Amino acid sequence: MAEPPTIQHIAAALFGDIALITRRVRQLQAPGDLTLPERAALERLDRGGPTSAADLARIEQISPQAMGVILGTLQSRGFVQRTRDPRDARRHIMSLTAAGSEILQHKRDARVRHFSEILRAQFSADELQTLAAALPLLERLGEHI
Repeated sequence: MAEPPTIQHIAAALFGDIALITRRVRQLQAPGDLTLPERAALERLDRGGPTSAADLARIEQISPQAMGVILGTLQSRGFVQRTRDPRDARRHIMSLTAAGSEILQHKRDARVRHFSEILRAQFSADELQTLAAALPLLERLGEHI
């Protein structure tokens, strides 16, 4: 009887598989598309609502300077807007614009359609059930990385 995989083996396999999926998703990007950091910032604003650039940088675990560049690009494209914090005039709050919500939804829809086609063509009904059962676990893993 084969021994169950160790936590180290599971972690290494998951890390490698997630890295592969991430690389492949990046390869799907067309010129002019949102970068992964831009998309992450928009998704954070969409889920969490308006917040400061410093808070976004902290959540995304990048430097405030890098987040400033990302938000500047998104603002120049009309996807986010910067307003003064009504509680502290020294701070700015970033929020999603209607155009930002629209581009985010369009990108999600396109990626979901692409994933759906692959799942339909390459996975059996049993495999799809297994993937569905693993989704909460993958989400929890992502929240703790």
